[in-house]
Amino acid sequence: MHQISLPSLLATQQGAVLTLTLDRVESLNSLTGELTTLLLQALNHAAAQPDVRCVILTGAGRAFCAGQDLKDPAVTADGGPRPDLGGVVERYYKPLALRLHSMPVPTLAAVNGVAAGAGASLALLCDVVVAKRSARFIQAFSAIGLIPDSGATWALPRLVGRAQALGLAIFGEKLSAEDAEHIGLIWACIGDEAFDDEVRALANKLATLPTRALVRTRELIDEAGSATLEQALDAEARAQRELGHAADYVEGLAAFAHKRAPRFSDR
Repeated sequence: MHQISLPSLLATQQGAVLTLTLDRVESLNSLTGELTTLLLQALNHAAAQPDVRCVILTGAGRAFCAGQDLKDPAVTADGGPRPDLGGVVERYYKPLALRLHSMPVPTLAAVNGVAAGAGASLALLCDVVVAKRSARFIQAFSAIGLIPDSGATWALPRLVGRAQALGLAIFGEKLSAEDAEHIGLIWACIGDEAFDDEVRALANKLATLPTRALVRTRELIDEAGSATLEQALDAEARAQRELGHAADYVEGLAAFAHKRAPRFSDR
């Protein structure tokens, strides 16, 4: 196991799984310009490493991420000029959201506690989201007169539909992990005691699956939201043509024929 500790971020690699842990426990892992920059750098580094086949995003302590740190100088006025919040989104959150959602390996959000505001937004941009039974999701923006950001207006309606997305955004009420699973916001709600073991098992499973095919599946599902059936079929044909010439398809066929577990290697 390889571990790197940075200010407010912990990176740990075990086998082909890289875990990025937000580590500002005293502020419920709330986000600052420094932390978002470090997280973006860590994701970019992981994307370039051929030995990384899955990335876990989680939080230290009792929270996943409480969203933007409202004490961060970038978002506070303190009697001076009002901050350019659009500039904060453009500088820090837009590149982070785009990088997280375009990773060349599957991503797993392990929501170990409250996920609020931008923290919830980033979790929902991961490919698979699981949460402790005690975790809560909060679209906290309306409470301070803002709109959901960091990709939330894109992700929410795709995950749960317009009515649920608007309700979550407008009322900003706490949503339990069980209810989040029930409405399709997350993949699974897991008991607290079993959570760490289940997360590790899921991540290890993702790391053994055909990475390139998983990423293309994500891309096609996202594109299909604004495509006609014919366009989706054409995109599927292009992807199958590409993947049919890749090593993982050959390996998958060989493993099936010899009744053994496949050893996928494409990325």
